[in-house]
Parts: sequence; structure tokens; C-alpha cells
Amino acid sequence: MLVKEAMSRDVRTVSPETSLQEAARIMLESDVGSLPVGKDDRLVGMITDRDIAVRGVAAGKPPTVQVREVMSEEVKYCFEDENTASIAANMAQQQVRRLPVVDRNKRLVGILALADLATVAKSGHASAALSGISQRGGAHSQAR
Repeated sequence: MLVKEAMSRDVRTVSPETSLQEAARIMLESDVGSLPVGKDDRLVGMITDRDIAVRGVAAGKPPTVQVREVMSEEVKYCFEDENTASIAANMAQQQVRRLPVVDRNKRLVGILALADLATVAKSGHASAALSGISQRGGAHSQAR
């Protein structure tokens, strides 16, 4: 199955200047746990509800702090025409639960979440990805 067949297409983005409170409100309204961060029509980061909680609130930052202060700047992404099996393996290796999906011009077209692999792809790739994602530590550990 291709990524474009499993991904969610309804994606909201925020800018690096958006406040943490506004980003959290958008997550609540959209019922999502992460948002791509864009500037000048390009992805520059990702912010998750966990980033807000751990790097923001737990670090004593006020809700007015800008997304840029707590977002992950290293953006991992996948292409819409890639196979979900290879992307699931990549998600496990990179220990990420969600990936922005871009077209070959690197324009955002969707999000692929572990849940998409589990519910849409129904191939067993989600359990393999979850096994790798659930390993302790890694590049995206909040304890950095």
C-alpha cells in the first residue's frame, strides 16, 4: 500500500511564531497530537502535545512562548508515493509516531500516523513500527 492511500489529508499547520497556547488550542480543535510547523511554504519543524507539556509547561515556560522554542526542528518526512512497509520500518528506526507527508516538490500533502498504519493499512507494519518506536531513549527523547 502507498502512503497516499493511508495518510490523513486534513492537516493544519502553525508558524514558528504561534504561541504554545494557540498551538494547543488547534490540536484540541483538530483532535491531533502534533502539528507541522511551516514558514515560507516550507516545513521547519514539528510540535507535539508532548513538546508543549515537557519542553514548555514542565520547563516553566508561559503559554505565550512561541512554538519555535519547544518544537523539534529536525523534520523527518516521507513521500506520498512510498510504500507503507518501508515507511513503517523507518518510523521504528527513527522512533517517531507521525510523519509529515510531502509530494515530490516537497509540499505538505498529509500526515501519516502509526494509527493510520494500524487502521487503514492493516498489514502488520504498525506493530513492527510500534516495537521500534517504544524503545527507550533515541533522538527524540524528551530527557535531553
